[in-house]
Amino acid sequence: MIIYKTEDEIELIRQSALILSKAHGEIARLIKPGISTLSLDKVAEEFIQDNGALPSFKNYNGFPYSLCISVNSVVVHGMPSNYILNEGDIISVDCGVYKNGFHSDCAYTHPVGQVSSEVQQLLDTTKESLYKGIEQAIVGNRLGDISFAIQNYAESKNYTIVRELVGHGIGKNLHESPEVPNYGRRGQGVKLQNGLVLAIEPMVNLGTKQIVQEDDGWTIRTKDNKPSAHFEHTVVIRKDSAEVLTTFEYIDQANKS
Repeated sequence: MIIYKTEDEIELIRQSALILSKAHGEIARLIKPGISTLSLDKVAEEFIQDNGALPSFKNYNGFPYSLCISVNSVVVHGMPSNYILNEGDIISVDCGVYKNGFHSDCAYTHPVGQVSSEVQQLLDTTKESLYKGIEQAIVGNRLGDISFAIQNYAESKNYTIVRELVGHGIGKNLHESPEVPNYGRRGQGVKLQNGLVLAIEPMVNLGTKQIVQEDDGWTIRTKDNKPSAHFEHTVVIRKDSAEVLTTFEYIDQANKS
């Protein structure tokens, strides 16, 4: 069942999303060669709790951390660890915040120091594919219009789209209906209506679209071990253009400082 949000509920999600966006900025400041991914997780958890909220992911279906940290060929659901970031790595930071009874969800893939031009292009394309999807997240369109826009853009640059993992509705639950695939056909699927809140999250691979799950039951990586990128925003379907509740502006500020 799809749950449309009232304006009051959207305001509560907006407050959650603001804390989440600022948490991303705090993490972005620390991403550089020599730092462990576990230390990033601790910073995120403290920041979220200090702002009167809870990390959505911690203890979700038994996941033990506040962040999903996915390095290089890990697509999503990577676990923070004692792994030390190296120059040339890429790191996807996926985080959720629960406040006032509502969740928000956002992800960003960062270069660590200088990365190859090939990898930077993957990051740029994946981020742009997110915004191509968001452009279609308007009243009267269909879910497939979002999916098609993401797929069409990424594949036009000769990248592949992960099929098994999808975006989702979000609200009182972290994952709600409908699922939002990153591939599909225009004009197909649920008709988009005002007040539908979605987490749109393209996952785009440099090599094969095929993925494997590691023995920890969480970590998903590319089958050919080539890099994968992941970007995500929480958005509201609106009449003329989607309202994006999360923002990358705090990440951008951190990267400039």
